[in-house]
Amino acid sequence: MGEKSIQKKRFILETARKVFVDKGFKKVTMKDIVEACEISRGGLYLYFESTGQIFLEVMKMESEEADDVFSDSIADDATAADILILFLREQKKELLRREDTLTQAIYEFYFQTQPVRKGNLLKRQFDSAVRIIEKLIETGVENGEFCCEDCRGMARNIMFVLEGLKISAQTIGITAEAVDREIHFILKMLGVEEEDILPG
Repeated sequence: MGEKSIQKKRFILETARKVFVDKGFKKVTMKDIVEACEISRGGLYLYFESTGQIFLEVMKMESEEADDVFSDSIADDATAADILILFLREQKKELLRREDTLTQAIYEFYFQTQPVRKGNLLKRQFDSAVRIIEKLIETGVENGEFCCEDCRGMARNIMFVLEGLKISAQTIGITAEAVDREIHFILKMLGVEEEDILPG
């Protein structure tokens, strides 16, 4: 794919993302994306076959961008505790974002199209996050920053808490104080002292 085609595909994905943010996933049609991009139907089908395919690409793009922002925020001398706290703060920002979020569209997409199975992108992302957090906790235990007997279980628990908070944010609403309580509880379970948790 040439540079012009790569740029065109990225433009379509960035524009489609706005459409999914506004309408969710269920209500979006290829016609909506054609109109938002101001391209021909054939021009869109040259790159994508369905709204589902576009949405998967949008989620991959968003995940890669979030990973880049997170990686760029980590200081060279950061400890495992620093990295975990930064990760949890980034999650808090995402949870409290009221606008410009794909969360509703993501749940609609998976309820409509993706049975829970090994190939499910959301499940792969969840499992990958568990593995990364597990390694981070193991490093923190080795360095004496954390106390934890079951690093994998703790990593899974953190991800389930975050997933529950995401659903709460979309359904019953959530406050910064509620998210802070959960973050402090997670860190307390790992043996991080209150005075070591910087406000954020």
